[in-house]
Amino acid sequence: MRILCLGSINIDYVYRVDHLVRSGETVAANDRKEFCGGKGLNQSIALARAGARIYNAGKVGADGIELRYKMMQYGVNTDFTIVDGSLPTGHAFIQVDPRGQSSIVIYGGANQNITKQDIDGVIANFKEGDLLLLQNEISNVEYAIEKAHNCGLRIALNPSPIDNKLLSSEALKYVEWFIVNEIEGYEFTSEREPEKICELLLERYPGSRIVLTLGSKGAMYHDSDVTASHGIYDVPVVDSTGAGDTFVGFFLQAIMEELSIEKALELASKASSIAVSREGASDSIPSREEVENSEISPAVD
Repeated sequence: MRILCLGSINIDYVYRVDHLVRSGETVAANDRKEFCGGKGLNQSIALARAGARIYNAGKVGADGIELRYKMMQYGVNTDFTIVDGSLPTGHAFIQVDPRGQSSIVIYGGANQNITKQDIDGVIANFKEGDLLLLQNEISNVEYAIEKAHNCGLRIALNPSPIDNKLLSSEALKYVEWFIVNEIEGYEFTSEREPEKICELLLERYPGSRIVLTLGSKGAMYHDSDVTASHGIYDVPVVDSTGAGDTFVGFFLQAIMEELSIEKALELASKASSIAVSREGASDSIPSREEVENSEISPAVD
């Protein structure tokens, strides 16, 4: 089974600040670095690092060719990653404070110029039973879900950043895997209690599988038959950027290998914990071997 990740590809400008900027405030950055990023790129690399047969689809400008090469270095197939010299590559401005917490502003650029024709051309290369992974940082997400469903692909959605257009989409009934955080869970359900979020999502999308990430409280899984949870690991937090994308990649690859839900949560939680102990997004993602051989300890409440 092949995995197609259709998503954003960005240049990340990361600024180290004493605290995340407040409304009306100007702050001086202590450091500035550039990284390869975007949820599509990060999750593609995470899947590759986890051992997946992963294909990336997305769009960059001439200034983003390096991002395509970056994915190739990690073993991602970029045959469907389009370079359009008439468009600027998407980018993100990321603030990171001394605790490793981040605040992010995204500019879509080429990510918001992915056409229905682009999507048709990509999905035509995949077959029934393959998996499409989507986020919400590109144009025509709803169309991609519908097209993939009509072609028999399984669909996983990480609905970030959440917005009203996606929340109201009828195409979400075709999604098999919802991987959401607490904020997205609240937007879907108006609930803050994790168990209730999962229950209401299952009511709204019967037959789906829900993965709810809970930050420092770990992660939770619900479907119609199985519930499971897993905590985080005790590591120093350097930069939380990309931790969620690391979780998504390692979790889905574990599922594709038909590992148990409990094992998938363990693997993904350990990988994302390692990622937050390092700078950057894609560059912080550990290898499968590193995750499996890691001796980091579960955090104690």
